[in-house]
Amino acid sequence: MALNPFFLQGSSNEQFLVQDIINEQLKIYGIDVYYLPRKIFKTDNIIREIQSSKFDDTFLIEAYLNNYDGYAPDSDIMTKFGLRLKNEISLTISRERYEEFIAPFLEGISAGIREGRITEYDFADLITRPKEGDLIYFPLGERLFEIKRVESEKPFYQLGTNYVYELSCELYEYENELIDTSIEEVDNTVEDEGYITSLTVVGSAITATATASISSGSITEIFLNNDGSGYASAPTVTFSGPNSGINTATAVAVTTSRVNIQSVLRLELTNGGSGYTTPPTITISGGGGAGAAATCSVGGTETSVSSISVTSGGRGYSIPPTVIIGSPGVGVTATAVAGIADGKLDYIRMLNTGIGYTQAPTVSITGLSTVGVGTYIYNETITGESSGVTAKIRDFRTTQPTTPGVLPVTNIRVSLNTGKFSPGETVVGTISSARYTVLSYDTESYDNPYDTNEEIELEADDILDFSESNPFGNY
Repeated sequence: MALNPFFLQGSSNEQFLVQDIINEQLKIYGIDVYYLPRKIFKTDNIIREIQSSKFDDTFLIEAYLNNYDGYAPDSDIMTKFGLRLKNEISLTISRERYEEFIAPFLEGISAGIREGRITEYDFADLITRPKEGDLIYFPLGERLFEIKRVESEKPFYQLGTNYVYELSCELYEYENELIDTSIEEVDNTVEDEGYITSLTVVGSAITATATASISSGSITEIFLNNDGSGYASAPTVTFSGPNSGINTATAVAVTTSRVNIQSVLRLELTNGGSGYTTPPTITISGGGGAGAAATCSVGGTETSVSSISVTSGGRGYSIPPTVIIGSPGVGVTATAVAGIADGKLDYIRMLNTGIGYTQAPTVSITGLSTVGVGTYIYNETITGESSGVTAKIRDFRTTQPTTPGVLPVTNIRVSLNTGKFSPGETVVGTISSARYTVLSYDTESYDNPYDTNEEIELEADDILDFSESNPFGNY
C-alpha cells in the first residue's frame, strides 16, 4: 500500500531548512580547517598505487570535531621500530558547503586529480564529495590528517536526504608528496619532513694560488718498478739522504684497486729535496701490503722545482683543478697534480720537477667552476645538467649562497646513467633558472629523527649475526 499522499515525507523546503540549520550549527560550534585535495599524476599500472602526487590547493571550510575529548584511543602503538603515532580525528562538514564551495573548483583542476582512466560518471561522483587520500589541516594540533573514510549516509536520510559528510581521518604520514599551498602555516608542517638529502653548492668562487721554489740536485721523476699488492692503506715512502746538504726528498704513495687487488698506483713528490748527485734509495713500507718498489732520477747540477706551496686554497672547486707550471725556456717543464677538500685546494704534488729553471716559475690553477647565479624557488624542480637527476628544493627561499652552502632537496628522481648528482655538475632550477655548481652530494637524510637503520642493524647483529654463520643452521 502506498504512503499517505496527504503527509509530506520531506519537501524541498523542509530539506533546505534542515541544511541551513546544520550549516548554522557548524559555523557556531565548528572550527576552521583547510581541505587539501590530492592531485595524482602517476600510478602503478598493476595495483594502481600512487607514485606521484601533490597538494597545492587549499579550501577553508568549517567542521565539527566529533571526538572532542581527544584523539581516538589506542592510537599510539609501540612497535619494534619505536613508538608510532596514529592519532585519529572525526570531522563533520556540510554537504552543501562542500558541493557549492569546493566541488566547483575541483572541476576546474580535474585533469590533475585523476589520470583519465575512470568514467565520466565515476569522476562526477569523485569531485562532488570528499575523497579518501585528501588531506585536512587541523589547526588546533597544527597537524595534517589524511582522510581514510568518508561516511555520506550518516545521519541516515532524515526527511529523505543527507546533509553532512563525516570524515574519519588519521595522522598523515609524509611520503615525499609535493605540498606547496602558499599558506605558511600549512607548508611549515611538512617543510622538514620526508627523505631530505643535501647538496653542497657554490655561489661565488675564488681562484686558488700557489708559489714554487727551485733548487739544484732535486729528484726529477719517480719510476714505479713494482706496484706490489695487499695494501689496505697507503704505504710510507722514504728516501735516503742527499749526497750534500740536509734537504731530503719526501713523497706520498697513491693506491688503487685492480681486479680486487689493492696496489700502488704512483708516487707523488711533496718535496724534491736538494743536493742529490746520485739517485737515492727509495723504501716503500707499511700499509699492510708488500712488493712495491721504485727508482728515481735526479737533476744533479741542474736546477728543478723542489716544492710548491699553496698560498690560498680558493673556493668553489668541485673537482681537482689542473696545475700549470711555467716553462724553464730551455729544459723540461715541471708537472704536478692537485687535491681538494671542502671545495678548496688542499695540496699540490709533483710528478716531474723539471730541469733548467733559472728562477722560480709561475704556478697557475685552472678549472674553477663558474659563479652561481639566481635564487632557487621553494619546491621548484632542479636538474643536474650532466647526471639528469632531478629533485625538489626544500629550502632556499631568500638566501643566496655567496659561499659554499647546503641546499636541502627531496623527491630525488635518479638517472639511469649515474643514479645521483655528480660533483662538478651544474644544477638548474626549472622555474627560476638559477644555476649553481655541486661540490658534494650527501645521500643521508640529515633531519629524519627515525633514520636509525644503522643503529638497528648493529643492535640486531648482537642477536643474530649472519656475517659469521647462519644462526639457524645450514641445509
